[in-house]
Amino acid sequence: MRVYVPVTVTMLRSLVDTGELRAISGTAFALTPMLRESYASGSTDELEYAAMLEAARASLRLLAAEWAEDQKTPARRGVVAADVEDVRLRPDLDAAVVRLAGPVTSAEVAAVHLDDPAAEDAVRTAAEVVDAADLGDDDAEFQIGEAEDHELAWYAPQELPFLLELMEP
Repeated sequence: MRVYVPVTVTMLRSLVDTGELRAISGTAFALTPMLRESYASGSTDELEYAAMLEAARASLRLLAAEWAEDQKTPARRGVVAADVEDVRLRPDLDAAVVRLAGPVTSAEVAAVHLDDPAAEDAVRTAAEVVDAADLGDDDAEFQIGEAEDHELAWYAPQELPFLLELMEP
């Protein structure tokens, strides 16, 4: 199953260093039967894109948590697309949420999606208000939308080490 794992740049560096990505609480997103049913129409590609956007929003929460400990993490949403076998549906959490049984290996990674530098200001603001948006704050939701207006760039797995090297200060 193709899954979309929310990540930060720190997590991507760990993937390159160790060859494994451990999703926080095993949480990822995918085109599940429940997600498909929640849309009146849409191709598989469109619905997988919706699952990826859910992962990108979850990446904002990861950024906020990392910044509580270290403000050096770049303000970029990240999503790792991977093809994994052992996935458990979690419709009790959300239509697109799945749980991974273990880490994602480098060999399972199909692509990496990451914000461009131009998105950093919007992403930083969105990460600071993501909890308020979840609680229904319209102004916070607007700020999330500003970040979501930036499309995530696509990278092949073999490009990741070079991309991270270019991001070094």
